[in-house]
Amino acid sequence: MFSRSSFADHEQVVYATDKATGLRCIIAVHSTRLGPAIGGCRIREYAGETEALDDVLRLSRGMTMKAAVAHAPFGGGKMVVMLQPGQEKTPALMQSVGRAIERLGGRYITGEDVGSTVTDMTEIRRETRHVLGLSQEQGGSGDPSPSTALGCFAGISAAIEFRYPGQDMHGVTVAVQGLGNVGWRLCQLLHEAGAQLTVSDLLSDRVQRAVRLWDAEPADASQIHAVNADIFAPCALGAVLNTETIPQLKAGIIAGGANNQLAVEHRDGPALMQRGVLYAPDYVINSGGMIQLAAEFMPNGQSDVERRVLGIGDTLTAIFEHAEREGIPCNAAADQIALARLDAGPVEPADRVAAKSAAQ
Repeated sequence: MFSRSSFADHEQVVYATDKATGLRCIIAVHSTRLGPAIGGCRIREYAGETEALDDVLRLSRGMTMKAAVAHAPFGGGKMVVMLQPGQEKTPALMQSVGRAIERLGGRYITGEDVGSTVTDMTEIRRETRHVLGLSQEQGGSGDPSPSTALGCFAGISAAIEFRYPGQDMHGVTVAVQGLGNVGWRLCQLLHEAGAQLTVSDLLSDRVQRAVRLWDAEPADASQIHAVNADIFAPCALGAVLNTETIPQLKAGIIAGGANNQLAVEHRDGPALMQRGVLYAPDYVINSGGMIQLAAEFMPNGQSDVERRVLGIGDTLTAIFEHAEREGIPCNAAADQIALARLDAGPVEPADRVAAKSAAQ
């Protein structure tokens, strides 16, 4: 594991199992430099343990960078639960997830992610206090995907203004890959703002509904990156920008909610730059959900969430300007800003944030 390119000097990587519930999971704590590691619980089938390990390592590092750019008093972590083919997600399984998290003593705090829900967080909460995103009735902030979608919308607006000054959203064509919780809500916001949509999803009924509701153009999920559009918004799984897809891009802007969109950062970021494509770094544009969850521990709580989420647009503008000024890819510009904030140290003492977590 130490020699893997995705390892990136993680502080801690934990494998946990529970034979009775069928739990097989990996928890990766990338950094606690700015506070306890925050990151969602991803639940899905993987092709194998190697794929799951690379996924959790890349995602947890992304959370470190995401929290740093957003000025949140947290580090970065992630958890993946590896389902066996045909294995069902049960309350007992989620409770065993909570026990695995509890054993880390507060170094890792979980929340929703692909494959997990507010209901799952309730089951996890039965075994650990280190969980975010409970329902509002239970004192949490609920589903973070609306905030993620709003942040993506703010980021797309900023990218349009940077690339096409004076152009609003009306008439802009956006190809959205993935109509899950984030992609669906993003499409709704784009449609309401006057954008023309092309959509894809592995589930055909979602595509058909989008066509009916928004007069969207359907596209094949494996080819939507190559359609004629002003903006390509990846909102499914990662690694969609790679040596095969980048030469096929027709969009001048890449801005979407998926994590780890670049298959290989040091290769694919420069490739986008060379093609003149403006790239909104994924861990910046999709940070709205993290901002909402982190606000459960922030002084102003949920009252300040919308302002901070909409501020993602300003953050991206600063990254675009930095990249242009320095002549570097946008992902490298975002990394420079995030690493500078990590070097500067905690926004709030990590022990205070951890105490808040323990008190929940």
